[in-house]
Amino acid sequence: MHFDNNKITDIAKNVIEIESNALSVLSKNLPNCFELFINKVYECTGRIVISGIGKSGHIAKKISATLASTGTPSYFIHATEASHGDLGMILENDICILISNSGETLELKDMLNHLKRFAIPFATISSNPKSTLMESADFPLCLPSQPEVCPIGMAPTTSTTMMLALGDAISVSLMHKRKFDINQFKVFHPGGKLGAQMLKIKDFMHVKDKIPSVDPEMSMQETLLNMTSKGFGYAVVVKEKKLKGVISDGDIRRHINQLFEKKAGEIATLNPITVTDDIFVSEAIKIMNDHKIGVLVVINNDNEPIGITHIQDLLKAGAI
Repeated sequence: MHFDNNKITDIAKNVIEIESNALSVLSKNLPNCFELFINKVYECTGRIVISGIGKSGHIAKKISATLASTGTPSYFIHATEASHGDLGMILENDICILISNSGETLELKDMLNHLKRFAIPFATISSNPKSTLMESADFPLCLPSQPEVCPIGMAPTTSTTMMLALGDAISVSLMHKRKFDINQFKVFHPGGKLGAQMLKIKDFMHVKDKIPSVDPEMSMQETLLNMTSKGFGYAVVVKEKKLKGVISDGDIRRHINQLFEKKAGEIATLNPITVTDDIFVSEAIKIMNDHKIGVLVVINNDNEPIGITHIQDLLKAGAI
């Protein structure tokens, strides 16, 4: 079967435009009880239990994962498994979110009855304000009526995009409410590249005699030997323990014609880019990228160099 590539591109653009418009409508028509729900979750001493089936179930898993990773304890229960014993995972101090675009999902019936029986508060995310789930919910989080973008108007597309966006709105609102900061974020993300970026630069810097320090009066012959022995291709110019400048490969190339006639302080770049040892690796990477440098000098509050780190150190650690 032959497809017109231009037509396919137009279809893709149309899909994104329709869903983008739906999100705009949602932002202007947030559920009336949204703020009340956020306050209820904030005050909750238990966990946020989220359930759904099919595509709504996939969205529920993602919302639950985002909440859990940003300071709000949460877990997902499969609606069918709930009817076969997993209802016992819901405690009286929990709060639930049931997700169903139609609001009439049969698989959620047993969970609905359980929540009502034990007076466990719950919200429903649905596009049908007159549905069973919405009319039963303590917090009816109604989505605006917007067309699905699939050609037959049946596959969950626009509706799941709005569900996901509303879930993000809930998560981020709670982050602000809890004053959730980067240090707390690090606790929940210790692994992989993200975990490495949440470490401090002090965990990666070379210190003491590994710093290629030179005196401003040192000859360039000695300076080059120092740079080579320390393996950075870089020198830190220090006088009376204070940082005065740095010498990079670029500085050497700029003075190559008269290099051995000069001293370290004469070719050094003054007032170099520096950082303190308490910044996160992610910040250090941004500084390196912004200034197109491969080495950072770490100083203390007295402008004394206490460490040095190379972009290769961050690569080896998996932070880039």
